[in-house]
Amino acid sequence: MEKLRYESPIINKVNAGMPDKFGMNVNTKPISYIDGVSVKDLLKDYGSPLFVLSEKTITETYNNSKRAFTSRYPKIQFAWSYKTNYLNAVCSLFHQLGSWAEVVSGFEYEKAIKNGIEGKHIIFNGPDKSKEDLIKASKNGSLIHIDHFDELYMLIEIADSIDETPKVAIRVNMDTGIFPQWDRFGFNYENGEAWNAINRIMISKKLNLVGLHCHIGTYMMSPSPYSVATKKLIDLALEIDHKYKHKIKYLDLGGGFASKNTLKGAYLPGTDTCPTFDDYADAITNVIINSQISPENLPTLILETGRALIDDAGYILGTVLANKRLASGRRATIIDIGVNMLFTSFWYEHEIFPAQQCSTQTEDTTIYGPLCMNIDVIRQAIQFPILQKGDNVVIKRIGAYNMTQWMQFITLRPKIILIDTESKAHIIRKNETNSVFENLEITPKYLKK
Repeated sequence: MEKLRYESPIINKVNAGMPDKFGMNVNTKPISYIDGVSVKDLLKDYGSPLFVLSEKTITETYNNSKRAFTSRYPKIQFAWSYKTNYLNAVCSLFHQLGSWAEVVSGFEYEKAIKNGIEGKHIIFNGPDKSKEDLIKASKNGSLIHIDHFDELYMLIEIADSIDETPKVAIRVNMDTGIFPQWDRFGFNYENGEAWNAINRIMISKKLNLVGLHCHIGTYMMSPSPYSVATKKLIDLALEIDHKYKHKIKYLDLGGGFASKNTLKGAYLPGTDTCPTFDDYADAITNVIINSQISPENLPTLILETGRALIDDAGYILGTVLANKRLASGRRATIIDIGVNMLFTSFWYEHEIFPAQQCSTQTEDTTIYGPLCMNIDVIRQAIQFPILQKGDNVVIKRIGAYNMTQWMQFITLRPKIILIDTESKAHIIRKNETNSVFENLEITPKYLKK
């Protein structure tokens, strides 16, 4: 029987900030298994740190979101947001579940094509589409969402040089009652810019206006702004039908649905405050169904939600490197997971768990990453059990954006594992090595010894 570790008694002031509605919760249960697979075994087999994705959670979350919308509206199409997580294995899984692809760059467009997605099932968003990108997307029959007038004029010019008529929508930004208003992308509704763009498209007769699109914000904690956005898109669709006898085939409400992560500064945890898929579905579909659009001409509702579909499925596993006492008296624990690979730690209070049974004694702790940067803070203040060097930790809900916004800085990026529905682990991205960067670098001869 292993001898119990000695834990010295401590007296420390409480400076972790205001407690939540549960008070200072000190009962931290470990996460020792993910989908039936031992965390310790994963780290032993694949190294630390390690990203882990759960196919079971992805599938369950997607099916839950699909049920919420299809039970309320007859014509629903999801389009997987590549920027949220564009690992080929992840994209392929969402495509197998029925999602189209939503991309915002030529790079992502090529990934979608290589993942076997037909051009007509690719939605091309974003302000940076080159002429070559637009020609390719037009010839492939992709849905091009126009972001600005320069792009609109370039598309009209392209239409003269190809046999196909580009299928387009416009992105509309608008006041939905939230602050700050997202007005950087697309054409504004209130000042008439969106209606101006629509008229230019229709009068040119060189583009096929098939849809209207908006993306009103990110991490939307209230579903009501989606009702406002839907109403304004429908008003535009009805005006188009009235003036041009032209019916819009789809409304794309974009993404922005919140995950269950807790934002920094929030009083209540995200698990309590995050709207459900049913809440979002009610807000959007009620407006369409009760509008003046005739039942036989109901548009397809496209959803580009990414974060809410993948966040819960992601984990990052790591190891304690050291403990120390800060000048303030606060305990600091250093782990091998830095902000370079956990970018969302800048705006989330990520849940962190030990991976093994540990002491029930907790202490106000700052969790640092391994980087030589003062901003490498995973959690500024958390009541956390005392872990020793070599112990392991698990951080939940990191599936969105961390694997696309991460960066190689000081440390190399680790492996990514997918656990399938039969609890088998698959490497879906290898860890980086020095050769990855050496192959891209060129040292001038005069600098070589």
